[in-house]
Amino acid sequence: MKLLIATGNQGKLREIRTLLDDSGIEIVGLDQYEEAPDVIEDGATFLENARKKAVEMAQFSGLLTLADDSGLSVNALAGEPGVFSARYAGEQCDDKENNRKLLREMDAILDEQRQAAFHCVIALAWPDGRCQTYSGQVSGLIMRGERGSGGFGYDPLFMVPEYGKTMAELPASIKNRISHRGMALRKVIPSLKQLATE
Repeated sequence: MKLLIATGNQGKLREIRTLLDDSGIEIVGLDQYEEAPDVIEDGATFLENARKKAVEMAQFSGLLTLADDSGLSVNALAGEPGVFSARYAGEQCDDKENNRKLLREMDAILDEQRQAAFHCVIALAWPDGRCQTYSGQVSGLIMRGERGSGGFGYDPLFMVPEYGKTMAELPASIKNRISHRGMALRKVIPSLKQLATE
């Protein structure tokens, strides 16, 4: 069975490939579709964006498609950056610029008020328009500077209190087990494995 992962983010694609490594499912990346449409993520929630990406790309490719929308929500910033996590500092900005903006916005926030959570919604869509969604969340704290070289996005700023390390400092095996995306994917895997045997 082929499964299209509808993301242009290579970090996400790597993470998902690792998590589905022993599923017996052939993973196809968007890089194999030069004509793939650019899906506009204009939803107000992670769920709306994930569903829209999955459904549109399943109809385009004719393949079962998995898409996710995920991001960081910071309590002291009223939930920002939220659905704008990937483009927090601007449409063409990278992870470093997003992290710098977050640190600036949180500069005056006290250590005891730096709670945040990573959220992920995964949508699994069929070419006929059917769609199922799954979610995961992990809570943590925003650091005052980057730590660690693993992961991507806000990982170097996101401290997981249980481990005393940022997501970027954790080994991939632990990160994939506790992360918001890992949690959501583990909910998807039984459905995928059942489909692979049908």
